[in-house]
Amino acid sequence: MHPEIAQQLSAQRGHEMRARAEQATSARMARRARRALRRVPEDTGGFAIPAIPDYVDGSFIAEPAEAGGVPERPAA
Repeated sequence: MHPEIAQQLSAQRGHEMRARAEQATSARMARRARRALRRVPEDTGGFAIPAIPDYVDGSFIAEPAEAGGVPERPAA
């Protein structure tokens, strides 16, 4: 076989192997992404805010204050 033909065949095979490897990599990434979506809980939009104490001693207001009113301080 002529050396140039052998070189062209080798280059063609190299291109095909790289293309096949790239397709396999992208397919693998797609499978991993789908798997990751299955593992994530459905409701990711909600965010739970922890309760913040109303006073320095860590106590909370027992009853909500009326609009515009000043909350009562608990007896210390």
